[in-house]
Amino acid sequence: MVTVVQKYGGSSVADVDKLGRVADKVVAARREGNAVVVVVSAMGKTTDQLLALAKQVDPNPPRRELDMLLTTGERVSMALLAMAIQKRGLEAISFTGSQSGIITNDRHFDARILEVRPHRIEDELARGRIVIVAGYQGMSYRREITTLGRGGSDTTAIALAAALDADRAEIYSDVDGVYSADPRVVPDAKHLPHLDYEAMQEMAEVGAKVLNATAVEFAKKAKIAIHARSTFEPGRETVVREGTDHGARSVVGQRGVVLIETRGEPALSRASSILAESSVPTRDVEARPVEGKLEASMTVATSLTPDWDAVRARLATEIGEGMRLHAGLAAASVVGLDTGSVGEAVAIARGLGAEPRSVVASGSRLSMIVDEAQLDALVRALHDRFVR
Repeated sequence: MVTVVQKYGGSSVADVDKLGRVADKVVAARREGNAVVVVVSAMGKTTDQLLALAKQVDPNPPRRELDMLLTTGERVSMALLAMAIQKRGLEAISFTGSQSGIITNDRHFDARILEVRPHRIEDELARGRIVIVAGYQGMSYRREITTLGRGGSDTTAIALAAALDADRAEIYSDVDGVYSADPRVVPDAKHLPHLDYEAMQEMAEVGAKVLNATAVEFAKKAKIAIHARSTFEPGRETVVREGTDHGARSVVGQRGVVLIETRGEPALSRASSILAESSVPTRDVEARPVEGKLEASMTVATSLTPDWDAVRARLATEIGEGMRLHAGLAAASVVGLDTGSVGEAVAIARGLGAEPRSVVASGSRLSMIVDEAQLDALVRALHDRFVR
């Protein structure tokens, strides 16, 4: 029997009606003769609502308690979907991340999976049941409930697919795959039917939201094909697998970016330590000697850091004049662009009055940091020029 792992995002299970339609799809997959494991996100905007509720209590909520709170959203989805499937005449059982054997490191809010022990899932599949798993969550080796970062349900699905030696992983959302830009920003964005792991991971790391970067990394290691599809509008899809790159380019915009600049090695060392201790992911770290001192810059996506205000205050207090923080920024990235086009891309930005605060060309990706208000116009201009 072929094992298939399906993942449904929050928009796919946003209400009882949609959840019932998902149940119909899952039942159909099982009746086709597949062993089916389903990973679900929290319903609709539940995670955002829970996070907002926590911030009403404490603007910088402790991450451990956030994990305890936020994981309740997926538990609601998994139980309701199991009920809906059973009502349709098939056996189903729901498991939390910890019950599914997902073991993580000891970080909260952005834990990484260390190991998957899917014994209970395998037992239930052998009994002919459909298994529903709460995405986004696991259990640390200290038996603490942890979450896998925003978009972590994708990671749950791919990690389970690898552990179960599944035939494929199907990632369902409200879009029919991956596009060359966000269609809400660039109406004529091109649908990308095929991508290799490297291109998809690069897109995800700079802010593309269709797939999670860590999930793509898992898929690459396990050689699991990812099929990104629309839940309710079947037809097109994007297949992510090895060796399918056809020179695709894309433009990705990411809001809520902070640029950190340090002057002197002590300031850089202290800033790096604080960010690491606070589990704040950084990107595009650059360092250069200027007048005998090491000047450095790096970017932080504040949407990935629920307690950013507290981290920012600590940086300001402990580093002081050796550091500058620039908020209200965004990153515009062109993935699949060779470094020979950097000058032209910068000229496009300047032509729009969007003077880049930072420019990083790394491998086949160019990123420019600009004021957030200028992001959409710059994404459209870069797409018009570089995506064919």
